[in-house]
This record gives sequence, C-alpha cells and structure tokens, in this order.
Amino acid sequence: RYKSVVTPRRAAVAIACCWIISFLVGLTPMFGWNNLDKMRRTQELNGSHTEFVIKCQFETVISMEYMVYFNFFVWVLPPLLLMLLIYLEVFNLIRKQLNKKVSSSSADPQKYYGKELKIAKSLALVLFLFALSWLPLHVLNCITLFCPSCETPHILTYVAIFLTHGNSAMNPIVYAFRIKKFRTAFLQIWNQYFCCKTNKNANSAAAEPGT
Repeated sequence: RYKSVVTPRRAAVAIACCWIISFLVGLTPMFGWNNLDKMRRTQELNGSHTEFVIKCQFETVISMEYMVYFNFFVWVLPPLLLMLLIYLEVFNLIRKQLNKKVSSSSADPQKYYGKELKIAKSLALVLFLFALSWLPLHVLNCITLFCPSCETPHILTYVAIFLTHGNSAMNPIVYAFRIKKFRTAFLQIWNQYFCCKTNKNANSAAAEPGT
C-alpha cells in the first residue's frame, strides 16, 4: 500500500507542511514571546534613564520558557518519543517476519525483509544522532530555567551548541554510507555541479549524428 498512499503529491505537501510549521515555530519569539518586556521592566525598576540597549546574547534575548516549554516539551520531545516507538514497532515486525519458518522457495521475502531491516537501521541511526546532538542543549536549557542558581560550565554550552549545528552535516553522511541510492545520487550531484563532470551517456548520445 505504500506506493498508493505515499504519492509524490502527498509527499510534497507533507514536506511543505513541515517547513511551514518549522518556520512559524522558529519565528515565535519575533511574534512577542521574548525577553524584551522583561528587560524594559528591569531597566525601569533600576531607575535607569539611559538609552535602552539590548545585549546581543541568545539567553538574554530568547525566553527560556519558550525554549523549554514550547520548543522542547512540544516540538522536540514528543516527536522524538513517538519516532522511537514507531521504530521499535518496525524492528519488532521485521524481526517476526525474519524469524518465520519459510520454505526453500521463498528466498525473496527473506531478501526483502533483510533489505528493509538495513534501511530501518539506517533511519534509526539518524534518529539516534538527532537525539545525541540536540538533547544536551535542551537539558542545559532545562537546568537554566528550573535551577537559576546552578552554573553550567561555558565549555559544555559551547559543545552542546556545536553538536546541534553539526547534526545538520551528519545526516547526508549517514545516508550516503548506509543507503546505496542516496550515495549514487550524491555522487552524481557532486560530479555534475562540483567537479564539472557531465553524464558520459548523455554526451555520447548528443554527439551522435542525426540526433
């Protein structure tokens, strides 16, 4: 049923929805959920009449309530747990199929589910790397919000931020090494756009007379 359910049109709509939701979630602080009013009240309480200047630091501008309650507890943790449950179910179903006693003439199902298991492991690795890259920073944000007196070393914060940025570079590498079709596509893109190598078959077809 996969090919009938996941059509190119539905896949495009799903991808567009993911980008739109991500865009809106990321812009939520610009819609008002930030520390601007808090900083203004602090300046008024201090009786300062100097020009209002915002210190350009992430934790100064962005509200930790937004980062923890909205970003982490709504948009990161629930999808992560849901994906974990889905992959556990997928692995369980594939394991049951592979453990079934099949006749000697049914080599194709074994090959099919073995291939599915390999793809599922690759996607599970992507999920694991996502959790490994993003959870440290969100844990530090929770400590900052729920324990204001606790001081975390700056080096931990820098490492956590580096991991979140590095996660974007991990996925193409994992896909390329684990899934043959992705590896082939990446090599074609690299050769065509970065190494200026064109398809030899296309060139030979174009060079034939009368074509």
